[in-house]
Amino acid sequence: MKTIDIHAHTNFAAYDHDRDDVILRAKESGVLMINIGTQYDTSKKAVEMADVYDTCYAIIGLHPIHTTATHHDEDELGPNFANASLDKPGKEGFTSRGEIFDAEKYRELAKSSDRVVGIGECGFDYYRNDHDTKQVQETAFRAQIELAIELNLPLMLHVRPSQGTYDAYMDVLDVLGEYKETAGDTLRGDVHFFAGTTDIAQQFMDIGFDISFTGVITFAKQYEELIQYVPLDRIHAETDCPYVSPAPHRGQRNEPVYVLEVIKKIAEIKQLPIETVQTALLQNAKRLFGI
Repeated sequence: MKTIDIHAHTNFAAYDHDRDDVILRAKESGVLMINIGTQYDTSKKAVEMADVYDTCYAIIGLHPIHTTATHHDEDELGPNFANASLDKPGKEGFTSRGEIFDAEKYRELAKSSDRVVGIGECGFDYYRNDHDTKQVQETAFRAQIELAIELNLPLMLHVRPSQGTYDAYMDVLDVLGEYKETAGDTLRGDVHFFAGTTDIAQQFMDIGFDISFTGVITFAKQYEELIQYVPLDRIHAETDCPYVSPAPHRGQRNEPVYVLEVIKKIAEIKQLPIETVQTALLQNAKRLFGI
């Protein structure tokens, strides 16, 4: 295996009809993947897949948008829940139920498989959730930080600020800073789908967090300065599939094999051979996630 997609969601309903084929395509192209949980059901699915497919790993946790019962995404939750009421969900699939993070359940899930390599995705989302949900999001976030420190696992951060601001990044940094003083190097992780500034990226790197980029970089030039700035040994490539397909696959459902397009773009921006970037990014993932 020559590379890795560190943030995929092939555990989502979008792949229910062809999951085996998607994972096989990635394997044939030398691509490992880490499937990310967004609530308990999708986390459990990610672990089950990691125990079945030798190219899959899992990160388990509660996404900030699922701390309140407000968001339903058919790609994630399945068609049965597209129009389901919150109190009468469908019989199959996953639903956002306003989950309260149960540390014991997630601890047991983490210990059930040695292919669980992190906790998350967790953090703050002020784009889909109202600011008045910040306290609920923060309670879940802190519980996941504490579990990650206890289990000595890295965090997968989801940080999405209010439109036109960087507010969520600053709030996440404030919370992490409180724990860093006592946790030291045990507190570490990745800032998924990073869209902040070089200064914010440096603040995350200073406290032990790496930075990852999606296929957006293949068609949005504003990411070039960031990618040039982040050192090669602190950078990761991801798809966030089934979302944000890279060029030349825009408009299609994304999948892990397309992480190769993200790596090509990183190599182009950094003016390095693709093979050099592939090797470095695989080593970065091995270091951070213990793979």
